[in-house]
Amino acid sequence: MHKSPIHDFHIQHGAQMVEYAGWEMPIKYTSIIEEHHQVRRAGGMFDVSHMGRLEIKGLHAKRLLEHTCTRIIGSMQQGQCRYSFMCNEHGGVRDDVIVMRLDDDEFIVVCNAANREKIIAHLESVRDAREFKVDINDKTFKTAMVAAQGPKIMDLIAGVSKEIPTLKKFRFLTKNLLVLKLIVSRTGYTGEDGVEVILPAAGVNMAMKLLMKDIDPDDPDAPMKPAGLGARDTLRLEAGMPLYGHELGEDINALAVGFNFAIGMKKNTDEHGETFIGQQALQKTIDEDGPRTRLIGLEIDSKRTARQHMKVLLPGGDQIGEVTSGCISPTLGKSIAMAYAAADRLAEGDACLIDTGRQKLEAKVVPLPFYKRD
Repeated sequence: MHKSPIHDFHIQHGAQMVEYAGWEMPIKYTSIIEEHHQVRRAGGMFDVSHMGRLEIKGLHAKRLLEHTCTRIIGSMQQGQCRYSFMCNEHGGVRDDVIVMRLDDDEFIVVCNAANREKIIAHLESVRDAREFKVDINDKTFKTAMVAAQGPKIMDLIAGVSKEIPTLKKFRFLTKNLLVLKLIVSRTGYTGEDGVEVILPAAGVNMAMKLLMKDIDPDDPDAPMKPAGLGARDTLRLEAGMPLYGHELGEDINALAVGFNFAIGMKKNTDEHGETFIGQQALQKTIDEDGPRTRLIGLEIDSKRTARQHMKVLLPGGDQIGEVTSGCISPTLGKSIAMAYAAADRLAEGDACLIDTGRQKLEAKVVPLPFYKRD
């Protein structure tokens, strides 16, 4: 298994380590619920070094990403991030990514750990087929990546930087910290404000000492504490964020997710007439009155947790969908789930059942996200 550059920090702070997408990563330090509440109340620090970080650089870098990403890339400004899908020819989702524009012909693509090798191969294949002049460099093992999320994070950062708290959402800047060059973006996956930081792997120990300086993890009022991937999952579920392998996949139509802001169906209007892979298939879906299924939120009248692949039934017993993710929401104190269901059969407020195999749990359709910060 791969080890994060921050691995020693996890061990020193008593993290429970697990295998995740070929990496040994912390699932929790104390408890998932405690770490979840810490992020919602103050702030948490996540190691997300397992995610892929790819440098896309060269004369045709923009055209390569324009053709492989559903989001419009050419209109991005330097210092801007955009969330996008990468689709296959059938409109299914190869991966969801963050694209960061460093310069006219230089970008960073952050992808999911489980898909890194697949996405590199895909980009190289498209580059070679189109004879694009682009270098694709995997920076994953030369860098680390941490996410600091929570309502007190920006106040904490303001004590060491005046620039970072002024960043707009989905913007980034490059900053020097002693001898380290950092890329700091105002993005997140938890429903809270915060930043994600890419930094050289060789300097991560020094950076962690500075980051956690004057912070006592045993202090219940600490503005930031380390948090594991378990809390990250419950936080993202409350925030209605999709996870690859659950709400996203090669066989899931990108339009069914409900993130249509990330799909630029008006592409091919630039000087090169670029369309994205899968655009024709998604246009056919639109012409046929939309996807047959859509992602919905469910609130369950039970203390039981709905699990992936459990059937969603109409009150009469007909199956109309399948659960993709579920948990007991620490913030709301309710059992919640996301599911794909027939687009024309369930509306907000409608009742349904979740078949656990042993019993059927009563549920109702609620809007996504389940949680929004003030």
